[in-house]
Amino acid sequence: MVENRCFVQREEVYRWFSALSSAQRAEFLCGILDLCVPIELRFLGSCLEDLARKDYHSLRDAEIKANNPADLANLANITDEVVRSKLLVSLALLSSDNRVAAGVLFRTLTHIDTIINNYGLQLNDGQTGEQFMLLFTMASNHPAFSFHQKQVLRQELTQIQEILQVTVGEAPSTSHGGGASAAALPNVSATPTFPSYITTSTFNSCQVGCPCCKELGMAQQRL
Repeated sequence: MVENRCFVQREEVYRWFSALSSAQRAEFLCGILDLCVPIELRFLGSCLEDLARKDYHSLRDAEIKANNPADLANLANITDEVVRSKLLVSLALLSSDNRVAAGVLFRTLTHIDTIINNYGLQLNDGQTGEQFMLLFTMASNHPAFSFHQKQVLRQELTQIQEILQVTVGEAPSTSHGGGASAAALPNVSATPTFPSYITTSTFNSCQVGCPCCKELGMAQQRL
């Protein structure tokens, strides 16, 4: 009886997680990792290493660019949707100890006030808000950034959340300090959502045979 109840609860968690946005997933998973003990983290690290190895060759070129400060410096115009998509890929592939590259990304991401005020960027316009939420969620949790940088990025993320809350009535989806609990996340619909933060241009320019893009394309075709 207890096993059946645990199975049902686990299935409910899976369904709940599948309905979260990409930013909410990233924040929730980082919070879960904070709760793990060292031996659990080492085990999970081995599992992740094995999964990531499957995409190593297809993402190798993108990973090199993601860790090259000169290439990252060219991604400064975050008013451009394609640039934001490339920044998301760069954050995903950024090495955990690459402080120099993280510094370049930090300088790019900390101009959100100027961008919103001077360019009139509407965060509730299509997937713009989703992209910015994911950008700052990933950056504020990424180990390549210093504690101070994470604090600043977390403040920027809070500002974005407040703007979205005013414009589209969304509740804040993250908590201060880098982790998140289930209670801190907003209510979500029962219909699973798929990431839409990768633009068509970035999708088409991805490495040929990239498994992540193939899976994303197949998932979107099924909708």
